[in-house]
Amino acid sequence: MQKILIAEDDEAIRDLLKLYLESEGYQILSAENGRQALEIVQAQRPALAILDIMMPEINGLDLTRHLREKTMMPILILSARDQDHDKILGLNIGADDYMTKPFNPLEVVARVKALLRRTGSTAEVVKAGDFCLNLSSHTLTRADVPIPLTPMEYKILSVMMRNPGRIYTKVQLYETVSGEYFESDENTIMVHISRIREKLEDDPKRPVHIITVRGVGYKFEE
Repeated sequence: MQKILIAEDDEAIRDLLKLYLESEGYQILSAENGRQALEIVQAQRPALAILDIMMPEINGLDLTRHLREKTMMPILILSARDQDHDKILGLNIGADDYMTKPFNPLEVVARVKALLRRTGSTAEVVKAGDFCLNLSSHTLTRADVPIPLTPMEYKILSVMMRNPGRIYTKVQLYETVSGEYFESDENTIMVHISRIREKLEDDPKRPVHIITVRGVGYKFEE
């Protein structure tokens, strides 16, 4: 049974999410503040974390930064902050998804399932130029130098690197790596692509590996 951490200072929201997620067979770990959430992660090692931003002790953004330094665990931010710059900030610091309140608990369940769904592959290693993506350890290296990736970044690259030259639309990429697409996710793939470029490209403003095909989508070039 997969463990899911819910870090939220609103007890009613915690209980609501717990009810829906337990009905899908997940074991729920609850925290009412960021410090308690961090302790739970260190002791219980959940498969995924749902984090509120405005929490006491340690806020959700600082907690996301800390967790991303230590783990590849998928992180879903659930926040009342609904501006685009808040969502972009959350994704930029390492969250894999971002939802705003009020929310539909069924959509939260769908997103959790999508984040936990693995990208299947029969190959163990994908090589493209100097890059080597290990599909068993979920790690990327360039000329044997490790490049840290979030789970979503890894999934996007695993799709694109296995099909160099193929053009993917934002919707295709999101559905391929997550299995679900929501209208509110229009900018999510763009943010992840931007972060991948910062890690892979010598000059992210003039990318030669993650190429934008204007009006269509993105492709990977060796």
